[in-house]
Amino acid sequence: MCERHGRGEPGSTWTLLRILGEHWGRCPSGSHRTPRLAGKNCQLRVTQGRISFARWRWYCAAVPPPRTVNAPPDDRASTVESTRSTVRRGKPARFTESGLGGLLLLPSVVVFVLFVFWPLGRTLYLSVHGNDLFGAPSVYVGAEHYREMLSADFGKVLATTGLFTLFSVVPAVLGALFVVLLLEARIRGVRVLRTAFALPFAFSVATASVVFAVIYNPAIGVANGVLGSLGIDRVNWLTDPSIALPAVCAATVWMNFGYNVLVLSAGVAAISPEVVEAARLDGASGWRLASRITVPLLSPQLFFLVVVSTIHALQSFGQIHILTKGGPDQATTTLVYSIYEKAFAFGSSDFGSASAQAVVLLVVMLGCTAVQFGILERRVHYR
Repeated sequence: MCERHGRGEPGSTWTLLRILGEHWGRCPSGSHRTPRLAGKNCQLRVTQGRISFARWRWYCAAVPPPRTVNAPPDDRASTVESTRSTVRRGKPARFTESGLGGLLLLPSVVVFVLFVFWPLGRTLYLSVHGNDLFGAPSVYVGAEHYREMLSADFGKVLATTGLFTLFSVVPAVLGALFVVLLLEARIRGVRVLRTAFALPFAFSVATASVVFAVIYNPAIGVANGVLGSLGIDRVNWLTDPSIALPAVCAATVWMNFGYNVLVLSAGVAAISPEVVEAARLDGASGWRLASRITVPLLSPQLFFLVVVSTIHALQSFGQIHILTKGGPDQATTTLVYSIYEKAFAFGSSDFGSASAQAVVLLVVMLGCTAVQFGILERRVHYR
């Protein structure tokens, strides 16, 4: 029996007619199978031809559809049409989200266009044009600037660039690997040593170059002081053509050493202790543990350092300009410094030749990177 409607047997015709006459309604979902007694907590349930009342609780949705109380059955079509129109109005929201994504990407696209693609296109344009006294392109010269680079002087510049890159990258990466393997030994004060070896990363190129200019000073420099204490004659580190390039390479190695140590230390910290412990239980220790476990697991970091250090060495300018200015006798004139001399040094404004050399530098960098990916990446063990 329904508590709300007083007496009456469940299923009596009189009770059904009285309730339906007073409280007829529809459920919020628009279904006509289960009539809802408006505002009441009763439900009609038909079971085997008899009508009974049962208590129920209706859980409606977060956003219920429009109420259709006392609406004739013919209004169902209008309700369905209203729902369809709501769905159709919701479709443009997807396009709005796509537009928002494009709007968020717009600053990055603008930066790339202004500072990458536009300079690249302008460089290609200047490389095939001559320029006037003010540096503005004046006449189309085709590949003349590229033919000028076939001279012996430009070959020497390329050779110097290759030697500088080789002796700046290899010692810095291998030296950092050796130091990191030593720092992994269980000794006291290892944190202090790790901080000391990573200290060069805190110095800018200009600051480190000035420090090495003092170290290489022939009169008061520390380098000649150490050689004098060993009974070795003084050396003109920055004015001797045979020594200037190794001296600049040594300074560059010291500048990059701290960054390499930090990257490799992070790689060692990421190695699972269980792997190392299992290798120790198998009898691996010392050199065997380092060569069979640590170094292979550090191959992603080593590959990254080789690629990035090569690109950085090909772009090096600050230390060369501060220490030697490309001399003596062009012994330290790399491709980047040659571009600077063509475009800006000594009142020169040969932007056509400088742009052609910049294009060659881009090709060299892409070629070195492609070779490194083709040869070294297949030996990288990604865990």
